[in-house]
Amino acid sequence: MKKILICLAAVFGLLSTTGCSDMLDVKSDSQVFDPSLNQKTDSVFFSLGIMQAMQQLADQYVFQGEMRGDNVKLTAYTNNNLRTLANFSADATNRYDSAYVYYRVINNCNYYIAHRDTMLYTGSTNVVRNEFAAVKAFRAWAYLQLARNYGKVPFFTEPLTTISQINGSQFPSLTLKEIVARLAPDLQQYSGISVPNDGNATIAAGSTNSGQAKTVSRALCFIPVDVILGEMYLEAGDYANAAKYYTIFLTQTPHPSVSNGNLALGYSEEMQFDYDHKTRPTDWNFGVKGATSWSSIFANNSTADIVSYIPMAVNYQMGTTTNIPLAFGYNYYSTEGRNSMYVDQIQIKPSAQLQTLSDTATYYYQQDRTGALAGEFVNGVKYGDQRLQAVTHENVQGDSTVRWITKYNNGNIILYRTTTIYLHLAEALNRLGHPDLAFAILKDGINQSLTDSTYTYVTPESKALLTTTYPFLGSQFSEMFPRHTSGSASVNTNYGIHMHGCGYVADDAYPNRPDCPLYYNYWTELSNKLAYLRKEFPSAKIGTTKADSINAMEDILCDEYQLEFAFEGTRWYDLMRLARHKNQAGTYGGNFGGQWLARKLQYKHPVKDLTNEDNWYLPMK
Repeated sequence: MKKILICLAAVFGLLSTTGCSDMLDVKSDSQVFDPSLNQKTDSVFFSLGIMQAMQQLADQYVFQGEMRGDNVKLTAYTNNNLRTLANFSADATNRYDSAYVYYRVINNCNYYIAHRDTMLYTGSTNVVRNEFAAVKAFRAWAYLQLARNYGKVPFFTEPLTTISQINGSQFPSLTLKEIVARLAPDLQQYSGISVPNDGNATIAAGSTNSGQAKTVSRALCFIPVDVILGEMYLEAGDYANAAKYYTIFLTQTPHPSVSNGNLALGYSEEMQFDYDHKTRPTDWNFGVKGATSWSSIFANNSTADIVSYIPMAVNYQMGTTTNIPLAFGYNYYSTEGRNSMYVDQIQIKPSAQLQTLSDTATYYYQQDRTGALAGEFVNGVKYGDQRLQAVTHENVQGDSTVRWITKYNNGNIILYRTTTIYLHLAEALNRLGHPDLAFAILKDGINQSLTDSTYTYVTPESKALLTTTYPFLGSQFSEMFPRHTSGSASVNTNYGIHMHGCGYVADDAYPNRPDCPLYYNYWTELSNKLAYLRKEFPSAKIGTTKADSINAMEDILCDEYQLEFAFEGTRWYDLMRLARHKNQAGTYGGNFGGQWLARKLQYKHPVKDLTNEDNWYLPMK
């Protein structure tokens, strides 16, 4: 507590003028110091100050989330800060262990919330409400990160602007659930509100030293209220409320980056099979649902699938820069041209665990069949999930010891994607007792096809849930989720997340067809995962009950998280959250979650006993 109080004294420096050359500068020579914040334009400048504070925590967010997970392995070049995070020996001297960077965001938000005039109108429109909601969402996100990383943390909602306030305050230390209980009810009043738009404004962020131009979507710099509500409730184990707010976001919340005003469709294209260069089977009929590949999400200036990100500056003169691309082997700030941007001194590489999961996946493809066998049928081959191949590559000599990870080659740190929301919705629905719906989000996507009688793996109760409690397929939103048909392009319906890396997995071509030798089948995948868990945890006595299926489905989702979000800074938090779910369920005893998490990370030889939840947290400084 004392260390936090001391470092909060530096927060006063945050209410300062933005640099005139900064990428987030809005060409104003003044910053808001007037506590009243009573002009319509005031919050524009202030919110940009909060975004700058977000930039300053970006590297820590990613490294804390990735180095402690099971996606990465170290190299001879890994610096000590990353190395100690990875083996859980990090102490207060670690560069990427600072609660202060999150409190910097919080105190800026507290100042705005305390002083902003909320009764400013243009005609009958309140011009403050969506920005006020966005600032509260920033604050909730920062507190969520603090609780994830440090357990119980000092909590305050008043702005600290004097040393006497800091020294004289006795802030309560709250757990994650207690923080959610404090912040979520207030945020609910803003449900359905869009993030600040300003006419879908983009900011020209300059060009990198190698000449790559960059633009920033201001709207994507915010975190939608319904997203953070869903995230908080999911972390706290309130699955019904988590599913509720994810549903609202996906069906009702306007978002300026999507032409139809919502993010219901997400990113529904499969990964083109261009990356592994294996010989295709003779019956291969190559086709994809969309025209572009999944990896385009991470291309320069792409907004596909992105809900919220932290854009970093293109060079040191333009603002806050990032060390993340370089750690993965890409010198985003190279001054010697594009040929010198990839470096051999790679600090972080894919782990053997991630590589094995990717390599052993089945890739599904349409068969080329004629005559009496003509029709759309699907076969599977053990060619692996293509997502890891799409965002990594070796040098031209094919030296596997030099392998670059390319997700950060545009200098952006993604916080949330529409895919994140769908998969977290699946996690909530699974724990609500609907593992079939969780699998449907992986296999077919939420669309009207699920209500067809041929989709027998989805129970009548689950189908009803999607028309009532979480009304994706109810009359109000039915047009947003049309059936899979031969005339449906990927841009106007919803497909399963697993197709991003494993091809043609949906049932539209082969609903439970016995003449398809291999296909992505609910019962098969569930049975395989149950068998794996019985082998890994023989003392748990895993059976065939509904609770067993829910636990196994959660592990299937865990695998999907690893394939979809590898290196994006979320892995450790996903593992912690799922471990807490397992403990909360108590299916196999009170600390099965701790044992499960420790088993995932035993290859790293952590210096702490990870079966003990107290050892999941960093020392607060």
